Amino acid sequence: MEFLRFLTAHLSLLASLRHPALHHQLSIFADLGFALLLLLVALAKRVKPRPACSVSALRVWFKLLALNCAYISFLQLLVLGYEMVQAMNKQFDIADYSALCVATVHGVSWALLTFMVFRFRKNALRKVPLLIRIWWFLSFLLCIYTIVVDSMALVHRSCHINLQMVANFAAGPTMVFLFVASVRGVTGVEVDLDPLCMQDPLLSEGAEDEEGERQVEREVLGCETVTPYANAGLFSIISLGWMNPLLRVGAKRPLEMDDIPKLAKTDRAKTSYKIVMSEWEKMKSENPCRQPSLVLVILQSFKREAAINAVFVLLSTLSTYVAPYLISYFVAYLSGQTLFQYEGCVLALIFLLSKVSETLFTRQWYVRVDVMGMHVKSALTAMVYRKGLRLAVTARQKHTSGEIVNYMAVDVQRIGEFAWYMHDTWILPLQIALAMFNLYRSVGLACIASFLTTILSILLTVPLANLQEKFQDSLMEAKDERMRKTSECLKSMRVLKLQAWDERFRAILEEMRSVEFRWLRKSLYTQALVTFIFWGSPIFVSAATFGTSIYLGHELTAGAVLSALATFRILQDPLRNFPDLVSNLTQTKVSLDRIARFLEEEELRSDTNSRIPLGETNNAIEIENGDFTWNPVSSIPTLTGIQLLVQRGMRVAVCGAVGAGKSSFLSCILGEMPKVSGQVKTSGSIAYVPQSAWILSGNIETNILFGSPMDRDRYNSVLHACSLLKDLELFSHGDQTVIGDRGINLSGGQKQRIQLARALYQDADIYLLDDPFSAVDAETGSELFREYITSALAEKTVIFVTHQVEFLPASDLILVFKDGRIIQEGKYEDMLEAGTDLSTLIAAHHEAMEGMDVGTSDSSINSSESASISEDHSIIEENNDDNVSITSMRERTLTSRNSSVDHMVEEISTIEEKRLKKEKKKAMKAQMKQLVQDEERLRGKISFKVYLSYIAAAYRGLLIPLIILAQTAFQVLQLGGNWWMTWANPLVEGDAPKVNSMITLIVYMALAFGSSWFVFIRSILVATFGLAAAQKMFFKMLTSIFRAPMSFFDSTPAGRILNRVSVDQSIVDTDIPFRLGGFSATTIQVICIISVMMNATWQVVFVFFPVVIISLCIQKYYMNSSRELARIVSIQKSPIIHLFEESIAGASAIRAFGQEKRFMKKNLHLIDSYNRPFFYSFTAIEWLCLRMELLSTFVFAFCMVFLVTVPRGTIDASMAGFAVTTALNLNNRLSKWILSFCKLENKVIAIERINQYSEIPPEPPLIIENCRPPSCWPPSGTIEIIDLTVRYKEHLPTVLHGISCTFPGGKKVGIVGRTGSGKSTLIQALFRLVEPLRGSIVIDGLDISTIGLHDLRSRLSIIPQDPTLFEGTVRINLDPLGEHSDSEIWQALDKCQLGDAIRESDSKLDAPVLENGDNWSVGQRQLLSLGRALLKQAQILVLDEATASVDTTTDNLIQGIIRTEFKDCTVCTIAHRIPTVIDSDLVLVLSDGRIAEYDSPQNLLEDRNSMFMKLVSEYLVRSSSIA
Repeated sequence: MEFLRFLTAHLSLLASLRHPALHHQLSIFADLGFALLLLLVALAKRVKPRPACSVSALRVWFKLLALNCAYISFLQLLVLGYEMVQAMNKQFDIADYSALCVATVHGVSWALLTFMVFRFRKNALRKVPLLIRIWWFLSFLLCIYTIVVDSMALVHRSCHINLQMVANFAAGPTMVFLFVASVRGVTGVEVDLDPLCMQDPLLSEGAEDEEGERQVEREVLGCETVTPYANAGLFSIISLGWMNPLLRVGAKRPLEMDDIPKLAKTDRAKTSYKIVMSEWEKMKSENPCRQPSLVLVILQSFKREAAINAVFVLLSTLSTYVAPYLISYFVAYLSGQTLFQYEGCVLALIFLLSKVSETLFTRQWYVRVDVMGMHVKSALTAMVYRKGLRLAVTARQKHTSGEIVNYMAVDVQRIGEFAWYMHDTWILPLQIALAMFNLYRSVGLACIASFLTTILSILLTVPLANLQEKFQDSLMEAKDERMRKTSECLKSMRVLKLQAWDERFRAILEEMRSVEFRWLRKSLYTQALVTFIFWGSPIFVSAATFGTSIYLGHELTAGAVLSALATFRILQDPLRNFPDLVSNLTQTKVSLDRIARFLEEEELRSDTNSRIPLGETNNAIEIENGDFTWNPVSSIPTLTGIQLLVQRGMRVAVCGAVGAGKSSFLSCILGEMPKVSGQVKTSGSIAYVPQSAWILSGNIETNILFGSPMDRDRYNSVLHACSLLKDLELFSHGDQTVIGDRGINLSGGQKQRIQLARALYQDADIYLLDDPFSAVDAETGSELFREYITSALAEKTVIFVTHQVEFLPASDLILVFKDGRIIQEGKYEDMLEAGTDLSTLIAAHHEAMEGMDVGTSDSSINSSESASISEDHSIIEENNDDNVSITSMRERTLTSRNSSVDHMVEEISTIEEKRLKKEKKKAMKAQMKQLVQDEERLRGKISFKVYLSYIAAAYRGLLIPLIILAQTAFQVLQLGGNWWMTWANPLVEGDAPKVNSMITLIVYMALAFGSSWFVFIRSILVATFGLAAAQKMFFKMLTSIFRAPMSFFDSTPAGRILNRVSVDQSIVDTDIPFRLGGFSATTIQVICIISVMMNATWQVVFVFFPVVIISLCIQKYYMNSSRELARIVSIQKSPIIHLFEESIAGASAIRAFGQEKRFMKKNLHLIDSYNRPFFYSFTAIEWLCLRMELLSTFVFAFCMVFLVTVPRGTIDASMAGFAVTTALNLNNRLSKWILSFCKLENKVIAIERINQYSEIPPEPPLIIENCRPPSCWPPSGTIEIIDLTVRYKEHLPTVLHGISCTFPGGKKVGIVGRTGSGKSTLIQALFRLVEPLRGSIVIDGLDISTIGLHDLRSRLSIIPQDPTLFEGTVRINLDPLGEHSDSEIWQALDKCQLGDAIRESDSKLDAPVLENGDNWSVGQRQLLSLGRALLKQAQILVLDEATASVDTTTDNLIQGIIRTEFKDCTVCTIAHRIPTVIDSDLVLVLSDGRIAEYDSPQNLLEDRNSMFMKLVSEYLVRSSSIA
């Protein structure tokens, strides 16, 4: 009996809540809200239809679910019918109308729910959707609550039984079943899991594509485990418990990429890309005349995710406004006005539940919005990459590689981050409406002033937003220009250092940064002004509201003031976020417009060339009346009147002078060149070898396989045919040697032969080779021609461009180009007899050969030394003398090939055995000895020195105390104003105010406006500090990069450096200063909140400090993983940027090989490799915030319980209410405090990475003041090399071994040797690109190691092997330092035979030069390099294969110019063409890094056994067929 009395007494608390309005509101909100959400989600799911899987069985559980839902629907519809009959029989009042509304909502909602349950079978759902499970769970709680309250009401006889009560009791058992169903979460539907059902409907792939994708996956690091998020349960999703396994690993040791699970299939880049591309193509097909709107495409593609996010945004917002609504009741309760028994406990419980709900909903909102942003970024990155591979020539000229990288690195990032602000566009009006409703209850009509002030604050930002958009446009353009120039400088750093131009180009980049900085400063100061307006807007709104209320005579009470203040505090977050919304909306619009314009650019037309199946024609290539142009605007085609028919199996040679159109001819066959008229037909697959070697980062094997599966026999045959076996023996890791950026650690000949091997391994039908022998020595060239062209490709169609006329007799067809036309074609003998332009080329060749008349007899040519390498010549002679058919000649070459392969197999087997024996031993040490290492990252806690370096970067950190002081003053004044309004007004209506209302208003406004000024000061100081620090750090990093030794650029891919100067620098520019300011602000806010709470309830200290200790422990546990995840994210960005650059540079080769799909997949997998740590990084943040907010909610709950349990009057009610109002923000502020620190630390990693590149060990000084050479140095140019030993790095083998010799001043010295013998290394040592391990180089008595690098390099001149042009004009490329007059430039152009060509241009010396000099042929680029040397007129000139890419006529001309213009200079010439060095005064022959011979050419040729004699004999043998 006593127990029943106790139970009755306590259940009376629930009976007090049996208020009709409350019951109706809860019922309508629950059922109507869930019904609307269910409809919205069901509509959104139509965007991504499920695969048509079949239902294999229906369990009893499904039937029970359907039956129970139908039963409840029947009960609710029965009640609805009854209420409608009652309404028709009598005139119903307000209460009856409310009951009818409740019945209608219940009936319609449960009917809809029943329909959705029956749809489980049609949709083949195995699990109950989360939304329905929540609905069932809450309905169960509401039903139990209603049953208990109705029972107590009937016991107390306070009401009569009605049909609604009967229905509630009848639904009780059914609700228990649905509660169990919500926990289980299964539908009882068995689904047929046929793999075909799970196939992606947007893309079906064949076995070959799947194999290629698996190969790409193998190239990407990471574990194979799929993230637990993919199959997480309801509790795990709510608590983010699926993060725990990774965090446990991170707490034990630093995380590695292998520890991070793979993304779920729905979150991978491939899925997002397919969805967006599907929508893009759908919109294009609906309106072909108009380009799809990128904004609409994104919204349409991800509207389901956006709709689900909207649900959580709405629930979070509604939860937020519960506490301000009830705060006035709480103050009234504390003052003694009680509405019902246990009112304080009920209010405390509601406060607690609202805060917990707000936390849970907000965390889900943030996780899902980040996931959506990740999906958007993945899709757009893939789209930009795809577009980059397909750009037409004219479009490619508008967008440099640096700009395209910027689209991906900056613009896509910004668009993805806008997902955070997307819902602010509609939630802000709702928040304002809810705020106005609360304010109307508190201050009456004064809420109109609140509304008008809020709208005014928003409108004030409109002109600022427009101004910021303008600044942002200009900022992005300036950033694009800087990135373009930075990318160009990095690719050309070797040339910049050789020419001593590095300081000049660094100054250019600094000037570009200064332009960018001006726009950045305007943008940040505008943002600071907007921030001031909206940080101050809640203050202005509150002042206007209270002032209007007092003016209207409305009596303010402490409860009304606190309710209004709580509402203002909630409203201030969206208002303070509005500047970010405006700023991000502006920036996102700019980025969307930029990417949309890029995606709208013209693509290569697929119908340019016709592809004919192999079996339908014997013709491999057919061109009819073809006119082609690189410039569609020009009326003069680049190629005109091209008529050609190439039968299958023919070998076609293409020759002509520099700029004649040879490379363009190959481009038109590939479909790369815009077609004006005519027709191009090809039959069969194509392999292409460009003139400028395109080498991918990775090992040699990867470059050769190029995505094809490994066939060891074919692979070994390819290595032999391309003469790579000896080179692989020289490499410490063989074909597993990692190649540096753009093949930087390979010689020109090695890069070219790897290209040839790549093409040969593809086993294509047609081979297009653009000057493949220019970069190799005579012996290697002969061997390549014999083994590659005439043997390995004996049955293939081959078109090769060449300047080596000695290979022409072995061709079936010769094409001679001039001024874009085929002026002569035919067989060698026929054309030679015709005596046209080919004869001119032959005559030039004979002129070059005349200088090689060494007085030897025919026997010398046929000596044993040359006989072994003249097999191809004997075949050619037989063909010429006996008129043997091409077929018989091919048969003989195949026979010779078989014999050579037998010998080759023996070599390979030996090498293979050695490799297999040492494979395991090398595996552990291999990576440490590679030239290119994995990107470095620090591990563990970020050093405090990193923070100090940033703080000290701006005004030595003097602004930091001022920022903290301004923020503190703002917070203290704001709290002071709130406290004043609470204290000064009466506690309840009827009490007298403590102070006159006008004085109250004046003091409050003074405090409020005072605090707003400190906000303005803080905003300006933060912007000023951030700008100064960013600029100083950028200049320091830029200087460090430009002063880095060449070995740094050899071993560091350009993508890594670009990642630092773009993504990391952008974070330092715009993110970190505001993160730092935000952290200081939240720190001060938390301190102030706790201080206010302790002032009211000092006992909270016993809970607060343990909670802080627990929070710090959790934060430390979290940071162990979060820090490493952020570092991995930064590192994983670099490969994406690097692939972008590589793919854009080699787009023509990728398209020629038909590898677009494979590269696209590789890009998608690299995006996933970036998204994996990124996904865990942002979810880890929410994991932390969830726990921080729940802990702070516990502190708040303790405070609430203490206030409602202490005797009334013990604590001043107004101060207690003020403490509660302030504490409402505790969970948000405490979590933001921890979060802001964690995000700050994650962002500070950008500073850490920039500092790494700001402390690169530099080269020796550019200028040593006390050791500067005389202005006339070097007077004669004598070079003494003394015991020179060189290696590139400590762990790499020695390249030059104790070289000692002297190059006399004013003499011409030729440097020859096999590929990889150390010729280029010797030149690098001369320019001090690499410092010697031992020995020295002395020029005219001055040791070059004792003077500055600039003094040395500026006195030397070089024409490098790879001609490099910079985007700009001809004038800038010839004279970037501006040291020469126009007349001097024209003289240099005339001497290098380019004067006439440039005079034909309207712009003359200002004629444009595109990125990489793409609008100039390789030969013309080489001539421009000669022009630079002619202008510089240094005493020492180095030619590093300077004439490899020009025809013999031009080569002879260049040699004549050099002999004339540099007759008194020391000329060091590296060349594979023997005629180029035969007239030198001295010849240095290198072999394996040692001096093999050094003497005059005459003396060397007298020795029949000399290595130089072997080279000459080989060249003579190769060339003697030209009669």
